[in-house]
Parts: sequence; structure tokens; C-alpha cells
Amino acid sequence: MPRVIVIGAGAAGTMAAIFAARSGAKTLLLERTRDGGRKILISGGGRCNVLPMRLDESRFVTDSSPNLLRKMVRAWPLAEQRAFFENDLGIALVEETDSSKLFPASHRARDVRDGLLAYAAGNGVQLIMDTMVTDIIPAASGWRVERDGADPLEADAVIVATGGLSVPNTGSDGFGLRTLAALGHEMHTTYAALTPITANAPALNSLAGVSLTVTLTARSAERTATATGGFLFTHHGYSGPSVLDVSHVIVRSRAEGDSSARLTVRWTPLDDAEWERALKPNGARTVTGAVRAELPDRLAAVLLQVANVDPARTLSELRREERLRIIETLVRGELPWHGDEGYKKAEVTGGGVALSEVDARTMQSKRHRGLFICGEALDAFGPIGGYNFLWAWATGRAAGIGAARA
Repeated sequence: MPRVIVIGAGAAGTMAAIFAARSGAKTLLLERTRDGGRKILISGGGRCNVLPMRLDESRFVTDSSPNLLRKMVRAWPLAEQRAFFENDLGIALVEETDSSKLFPASHRARDVRDGLLAYAAGNGVQLIMDTMVTDIIPAASGWRVERDGADPLEADAVIVATGGLSVPNTGSDGFGLRTLAALGHEMHTTYAALTPITANAPALNSLAGVSLTVTLTARSAERTATATGGFLFTHHGYSGPSVLDVSHVIVRSRAEGDSSARLTVRWTPLDDAEWERALKPNGARTVTGAVRAELPDRLAAVLLQVANVDPARTLSELRREERLRIIETLVRGELPWHGDEGYKKAEVTGGGVALSEVDARTMQSKRHRGLFICGEALDAFGPIGGYNFLWAWATGRAAGIGAARA
């Protein structure tokens, strides 16, 4: 019976352990925290967005080959992943159609975390919590896993599922990334992804708490990202799904010294022509009245101030250049930004091990036989909405099966 050690009891690691054990391996799952799966617990506001309802592969971000990414995602199709949770784990999933997300029917992230760990144990996985792995060393018999204050362990195959650098208080400290780099793997520069953006804009300070649905575009010299979704003004800047989904462009532009990156927003579904009609003279209707019909009152007032238009004026009093300034602000308004909230608030880590470093079918390292890599340590991430769990489940499963057969 092959001996497999999985390092990291998060989403990818627990799934890897399950499928290694189901494939006939004697499987040991090591976790540095006392309970494991902490990112599962905090995901989706404590509800755990298990999967997206629909999958658009083009929304994944990677500096590696998109073709390799597609192969990895397609190895375990969305429908089969959903069936695993509902049929194998017995966790009913419900659709949130407005956001195209799948949640556990209980809306409790703990049910997902506990269900995965219980299923792993039920399939023979030995769980060792509160143990710190300090090194992974090739050995004559396979691999030796060194631990802090405990005896080393030996295995025929090791699966690295240690995550990245995001939300460090959940146990992500970059150990796996450092170790994989030391073992000679090509690494793509890591960066905080899906993180709030900060701003120092006096005109917008009064809007903290205002939320709405927008279309947001981040554009730098090298990259462009656009997302439609929730937007929230915070005391420090901006958050919400649309902001998180484009934040990597801002983060990377800062890291690369490109201060020209722009953040523009379309505040409503209305385009130029539709706003032209909405701002046409209409009796005694004011500019404020026309804009407030489509936007929250506080935001409407600030945007008219940004456009340098007197909100008390009637639409019939508007000059053409004023109307064009309003439309430009509402359809292609520029949002000032200062920085980002980094790994502390990032939902995932961008970059990591180049996808070309692993076999797309098994996740086995091309540099070291018996070493497998899955989840956030690999150079890929998706948008808000279950994509990153889908990536973790798919690559974890492939690594577990591959390790058991190595």
C-alpha cells in the first residue's frame, strides 16, 4: 500500500487526502493549526460559496499557459464536483441565482469544513493537527517530512497543499512556496489578489457604507480587467466583488512601479445615449432628481460635485458641456486610488509555481518524482464566486489520485 503524506488540511489538501485514500493509499494529513480548513470557515461571509453555478474558464488569471489551466479545471467538471458534495458528502447545495453561486443549504461554512474532514477520516485518512512541517526532503525510500518538535515522517509521495500568503492568520505563511522554490521549481512572482483597494480621496470620504452594483475596469500598461458586481465604499477606499475581481491589476502595477494604472467605473447600466435621454429637459426636474433616480442619494450628490455641476439647476438650464461632464463621470468616472490592503485582506494569492512545472493530469512535479502540488500554491486564481474552491477541489483530487498511483 503506497504511503502518502498531504501537507495542509485546507480545501485542496483535504480533497487530496480523500482521493488518495479512496485510491488505495495509506494517507496522512498534516495541519499546522488545531482544526484546519480556516479559509473554508471564513469564506462567503461564513456561508462558504462552495462552487459557481456556471463556469467561465476565461475568468481565471495566470501567467502560465491558459491551455494547461483549462486541462486542470476540466479534469473534474463542475457537474461532477457538485455531485460529489451532494451525493458523497451528503451536503445539499442551493443556488443563489442573483450571484450565480452555490452554497450549502444550511448556509454554514462549518458544515462544509467538518463534512470534508469527517469524510476523509471515514475513508481512512489519519489526521494530525497542530503539527508544524519544517522541511520536505527527497529520501532513498521516497520523501522525508521534517516536523518541529516531532519525529520525521517518511512517505512514498508527498502532496504540498499549503496555500499561499493570503489571510496569514488562517495559517498561510508561504512555507510551501519557499520550499517548492528551494526544490528548483520555476516560480511566478506572487502578489495579493482579490483584495480591497485603498484611496485617499476627501470627496469620497463621506460615502463609507454606500453600496451598489457597478461595472469596474482597472487598466495598467500591461493588464486590463473588467468586472460587474457589488461595490462598497469603505472608510479606507473600496471593496465588494467588482473591486476584488480587478484588484490584481492595481496590486501588480504598484509592485512593478507603474503609477499610471487607472480605475474607472460605470455607475449604472445606462450608457451615454441613455443618460443623454435621462438628462433631457423635463419640466422643472432638477439635475439632482435625474441622477438620484438611478443612484443612491449621497453618491449622486458627490458625483455631481465631481462633475462640477450645480445639483439645484433644472435640466433645461444645463449647458451641453455640463451634460457631457455628467455623462463622462457616470459612465467612465475615474476613481482615485492610493494602494491596496495586501495579503491581510486578500482572498487568494496570485502567482506561485508555474503550471508547466507539474503534470496537468496528476499534479506531479516534473522535477521530483513523488512530489505533488495543488491549490493556491499553483499559479492560477479565479474571480469571486466559488472559482477558487473549484480550482482547489479539482487540483486536490488530481493530486490525491496521482500520488496514490505514483
